[in-house]
Amino acid sequence: MHAVRNKEIYKVTLVGGAVNVLLLVFKFVAGILGHSAAMVADAVHSLSDFVTDIIVLLFVHISGKPKDKSHDYGHGKYETLAMTLIGVALLAAAIGIVYSGVIKIIDWFNGQSLEAPGMLALWAALLSVVLKEAVYRYSMVKARQLNSQAVEANAWHHRSDALSSLGTSLGIGGAIFLGQRWTVLDPVASVVVGAFITKVAIDLLRNGIGDLMEQSLPDAVEDEILRLVGELPGNVMPHDLCTRRIGNHYAIELHILMDGDITLREAHDKASEVEDLLRSHYGEETHVAVHVEPK
Repeated sequence: MHAVRNKEIYKVTLVGGAVNVLLLVFKFVAGILGHSAAMVADAVHSLSDFVTDIIVLLFVHISGKPKDKSHDYGHGKYETLAMTLIGVALLAAAIGIVYSGVIKIIDWFNGQSLEAPGMLALWAALLSVVLKEAVYRYSMVKARQLNSQAVEANAWHHRSDALSSLGTSLGIGGAIFLGQRWTVLDPVASVVVGAFITKVAIDLLRNGIGDLMEQSLPDAVEDEILRLVGELPGNVMPHDLCTRRIGNHYAIELHILMDGDITLREAHDKASEVEDLLRSHYGEETHVAVHVEPK
């Protein structure tokens, strides 16, 4: 199971990586030759995409390892760590993009003439929009099939690059077709795009750090767990529920109430029934611990 899942994750990541390398080279060349600050910023973003592909490949390999003596709950947190590092890389790229754009805008306000970008930069931006949106859609389908946080985070990275290139296209196009007075649209576009990327990065960091800090599962999931267990025959009355995410699967711990006069075997069988129910609903790798209390 782990081997097949990891193979699929490697495949989708390598597809994205190949596109990133192609765009990375093309954007830097187009940005430099086309005199476009927005395109160079977009190239930096593509560079961060390439770095995150490497992170996913490395950490998914580690997270796929089975439980061992020093990791009783498996290595799933490494995948969450990968998502967090992707968020950091994305935030760093966003800060660099915003800073570079603001400096250009300040120079323009101070009377410095900004060179209009060339058509090569515009074509590079439009190509990036098409390719990155396609890779985003492909990656999201695979992320949901594989239930992978890292692949989903990387998919959003692809989408942010597509939107970044869309903003870049507008800025470059405006700077080209509206005349010298509007060349400032090129760095303005880079700042707007950088602000958007910052939001995506913060969302990834919030989710990744939350899981690393043992954040509980969403209320809707916890309510569903209590409902599923509460509907079992025997009036088990689930309570004291504790949950968290371990990589791509859940950890669930809860207490149930049982008649104090039943045998130990009956209590054990009911606890096993609760475990089987939750694993059938949330996946066989779900960690479930049930504590039985007498009424």
